[in-house]
Amino acid sequence: QVQLVESGGGLVQAGGSLRLSCAASGRTFSSYFMGWFRQAPGKEREFVAVISWSGGSTDYVDSVKGRFTISRDNAKNTVYLQMNSLKPEDTAVYYCAAKRRFYSAIASSYDYWGQGTQVTVSS
Repeated sequence: QVQLVESGGGLVQAGGSLRLSCAASGRTFSSYFMGWFRQAPGKEREFVAVISWSGGSTDYVDSVKGRFTISRDNAKNTVYLQMNSLKPEDTAVYYCAAKRRFYSAIASSYDYWGQGTQVTVSS
């Protein structure tokens, strides 16, 4: 069983930066692909970024490429999402998720989810 807790959200002006953290519990944390998703009111949950167990492979939704960076520190059981040049359309609840072994951008394929952290970007 894996438990995920997000933190680092808040209110930021357009063009600003935030770093989200996802603290994970579980002895097998390093065996999971870790993803970030987001969901705005009235919209479906959207894939944002994913990172392999080793950190050697990453992928991002096109709208955040060049602005967001996902990373992980397996020794600390923590995944990060550095968000730069934030835009109002980035406003959403951001969720950390874990999926065993295989990459996926599909939210329903992930096994574990955090409670989410609100990111609000003002214009």
